[in-house]
Amino acid sequence: LLLSGNRLQALPGGLLPPPAALPGEPFPLLSRLEAADNEVAELGADIAALPALKSLDVANNQLRELPAALADCPRLKEANFRGNQLKDKRLEKMVNGCQTKAILDYLRAGGRGKGKAESAREEARKKKREKQQKKDGGDGEQDELEEASKLLVKVLHVSENPAPLVVKVSPGVKDVRPFIVCCVLKGVNLKPGNALKRFLSAQTKLHEDICEKRTAATIATHDLQLIKRPLVYDVRPPDELKITPLGRKEIKAKDLLRQLQLEAEEQRKQKKRQNVSGLHKYLQLLDGKDNYPCLVDAEGIVISFPPITNSEKTKIRKDTRDLFLEVTSDSSLQICKDVMDMLILKIAELNRLTLEKKEDSGSDNESDAHCGPVNLSPNQNVQPTNFPLVVEQVRVVDTDGNLKVLYPSKTDLTTVCSLLTVIR
Repeated sequence: LLLSGNRLQALPGGLLPPPAALPGEPFPLLSRLEAADNEVAELGADIAALPALKSLDVANNQLRELPAALADCPRLKEANFRGNQLKDKRLEKMVNGCQTKAILDYLRAGGRGKGKAESAREEARKKKREKQQKKDGGDGEQDELEEASKLLVKVLHVSENPAPLVVKVSPGVKDVRPFIVCCVLKGVNLKPGNALKRFLSAQTKLHEDICEKRTAATIATHDLQLIKRPLVYDVRPPDELKITPLGRKEIKAKDLLRQLQLEAEEQRKQKKRQNVSGLHKYLQLLDGKDNYPCLVDAEGIVISFPPITNSEKTKIRKDTRDLFLEVTSDSSLQICKDVMDMLILKIAELNRLTLEKKEDSGSDNESDAHCGPVNLSPNQNVQPTNFPLVVEQVRVVDTDGNLKVLYPSKTDLTTVCSLLTVIR
C-alpha cells in the first residue's frame, strides 16, 4: 500500500484496527506499507494488527515516539523511521544508523525511560563488574584493550591539503537527486587474496542494509588516480547522458535502462520468478525523471550514474590504493553522512583484516570482517595493529563556490566512534 507524499496527518481509518478486532483483520496479507513524506504525528500500538507486515516506511513525518508494539510485528524485517524528530535521542540516532532488528530490540526492551526494572538490573550488574575490575586491578588494562581494538583513521583537513578535491554542484540536481557527500580515502590494501572481492561484497551489503536497497542512498567508489579533476555533480537528459558502465561498452542512459529492462524480463522468464537481481532491481528508482543525475570529470566523462552504476573508467582494481568515495540521496543529507560513516568503518575493518591475515597467517581465505580485541601480554605496550587510513576532506560547493557540505566535519564519524579512533 503506497501512501507516501499525501500530507496525511494519520494513517487511514480502518487500516489499523484495534487489538480487539484481531480475529477479523481487514488486511491479513499486507506486507509492505509506505507512508513516508506525510504529516503523521502518531503511530499507534495497533500497528501490530498487521500480521504479514514485512516492510514499513514512515520516514519524514512528525512522529515523536515509536510504539513498543512494533516489536510485536511478527514478520517486520525492514523499517525506515528517518526524518522524524523523536523525543528519545538515542533512538533517533539508532534509526539513522542501525539495522531494523536493533531498533526493534531496543523498543522491545522498553527504550529510554521505560523498562525501569530491567534498566536497574543492568545498572546493578554494570556497577558490580566495575567494582570487581577495580578490585582485581584490571580496570586500566581493560580500557587499554578496548582502545587497542579500535581502528585508526586520520582526517586530513582541507587547510592542510596542498591539492584538495572539490565537487561543484549544478542547480539542476535540486529537483532530481539533491544530496551528495564525498571524501578521499588513502592507504587501502586490496592486493592480497580475496581483499577486493570482500570490499565489493561489503559495498553490496551496505546497499541492501543501511541504504535500504538504494532507495535511501547510493554508494559509488572510484580509483582516485583515474579521476580527472575538478568534478561536477550535474543532470543530463536520458538521451544525452553517456556512460561506459562497469563491464559494458559506452551507451546512452536511456538505452542502458531499456537494455537492463529487457535483461530483467529475460531473467524472470528463465528463473520463473518475480524477483530480479543485480542492477535490474534499481531501475524503478528513475521512473518519471526527465533528467538523470551524474558525476562528470574534467574531460566531460560521466564517472557515476546514481543509483544505477559507476563508470569502467574509474573502476576499483587490486592495485588501487587511494579511493574517491561518493554517497548520493534524494531524501536527506544526513543519510548520506551516516552511510559514508559506515562505509569508512567497513573499509577500515576490511583493511585491518587484510593486514592481519597477510602478517599473521599469510593466507586470505574469504571471511567476514570482524573488529575484535588485539591479543596483548600484560606488560606489552598498547599499539594498534593497523596503520591509520587517511580520510581527506572534500568540499561540495555550488556554482558560485559557496560551501554546501564538507565531509568529514567535526561532527561526522561520531556514529561509529565506538569502533574507530579518529585523529582530527
